[in-house]
Amino acid sequence: MNPRLTLPTALLLTIPPLLWAGNAVVGRIVHEWVPPMTLNLLRWAIALLILLPLAASVLRPGSGLWGSWRRFALLGLLGVGLYNALQYLALQSSTPINVTLVAASMPVWMLLVGGLFFGAKVRRKQVIGAVLSIAGVLLVLSRGEWGQLLAMQLVQGDLFMIAATIAWSFYSWLLTLPKEPKDIRSNWAAFLLAQVVFGVMWSGAFAAAEWQLSDPQVVWSWPLAAALLYVAVGPAIIAFRCWGAGVQRAGPAVAGFFSNLTPLFAAIMSSAFLGEMPHLYHVAAFALIIGGIVFSSGR
Repeated sequence: MNPRLTLPTALLLTIPPLLWAGNAVVGRIVHEWVPPMTLNLLRWAIALLILLPLAASVLRPGSGLWGSWRRFALLGLLGVGLYNALQYLALQSSTPINVTLVAASMPVWMLLVGGLFFGAKVRRKQVIGAVLSIAGVLLVLSRGEWGQLLAMQLVQGDLFMIAATIAWSFYSWLLTLPKEPKDIRSNWAAFLLAQVVFGVMWSGAFAAAEWQLSDPQVVWSWPLAAALLYVAVGPAIIAFRCWGAGVQRAGPAVAGFFSNLTPLFAAIMSSAFLGEMPHLYHVAAFALIIGGIVFSSGR
């Protein structure tokens, strides 16, 4: 795995943040129409139906999927079940800009998880870049007043997003370990479908708990149907495909910095669709985050 970035790889890693920013904005738009766990289940159930015609053979008896079911169950839990459900849960009480900026702590968790659990070597420039990125996150969490950091209490949505980011870091590092059969690994649709099958099971369990413990309601409409189709095709299938290929080319540590483009795109989309204009501290946070990307990518 070569950590040096080529232009095609950089473009590949730019697509997921763009689509994930749209996912955050759409998740905020529909948060009063559908509960978060149910939204996640519907999203991945639709993605499952789309992927089936492309790689149905992976589900047949005798497929390599069943011999590696524990691995795919874990990938499905971390990437499909937990990350997305926690993000939608965070959007119940936070804005797309704040949620995506909290998720900009991704490089920190990528480096920590990689160093502690996967034996990855951490370069000094990566550490400095991560520090710049986390400074941007802290700036948002303190709402631009550094003196409030010591007394700051994270809101519920912030905590959910931090947990989601940690789950995604483990998911990304696991992608670099080719422990599944080659015929599944080499077919992107089969590889994603193998994860989604288990991810839908996890999402279904979370949604069942949501309906059991609360009194949720789904407000069906054509706008909700359009939103579900978008989050199933764009942020799910296309983004996961591009992210998986990008991680395998550049490595999780380098790819993690590209995820910091998400709040940049989210701010533009929030301004256009939600009327949520960025504050001055958001601008400063963007500068720190981009600085982290540029610095960490240097040699």
